[in-house]
Amino acid sequence: MLTVLDKTFVPFIGRDTLQERISELADQINRDYAGRCPLIVGVLNGAVLFTADLLKNLTIDCEITFIRVASYEQTTSTGNIKEILGLTEAITGRDLIVVEDIVDTGMTIAHVCQQLAEKGPASIAIATLLFKPAALKTKVDLAYVGFEIENQFVVGYGLDYDGLGRNTKDIFVLNES
Repeated sequence: MLTVLDKTFVPFIGRDTLQERISELADQINRDYAGRCPLIVGVLNGAVLFTADLLKNLTIDCEITFIRVASYEQTTSTGNIKEILGLTEAITGRDLIVVEDIVDTGMTIAHVCQQLAEKGPASIAIATLLFKPAALKTKVDLAYVGFEIENQFVVGYGLDYDGLGRNTKDIFVLNES
């Protein structure tokens, strides 16, 4: 059990399961991008742990950068995307893999990919650790999905509740009982 501020969370996805799935995703990316050098674009703050672990499992040549966006308040996506820190690398003609912690409404990742597409990359693929299909409000093409989950609020392994709870090796789900 994990308590963050006024909420209690229970274990959901353990560290071994996370690491095994991330290794599988990296294997898939290694095959898909063999002979290429993609730019890995981690979306801060939530995807920092997933991005780091994914990168450790990649054997292809690649580069990494981070962007920062925010769209959550407490346990709900606001739908208002705020770009806080932008991309500084030239991406024209580059293959991009955007790494996100969670896709629920799809609004944030769609906005990010739209902004990136305007800069003329060769390709954009999305890798997300978690995907909530029931919460999706806009179509997004997810190339790499760690886990499909129900529309529940999760915390840990980079995911937060009001900025706290990111620093766990496991993912926890809100205790609704």
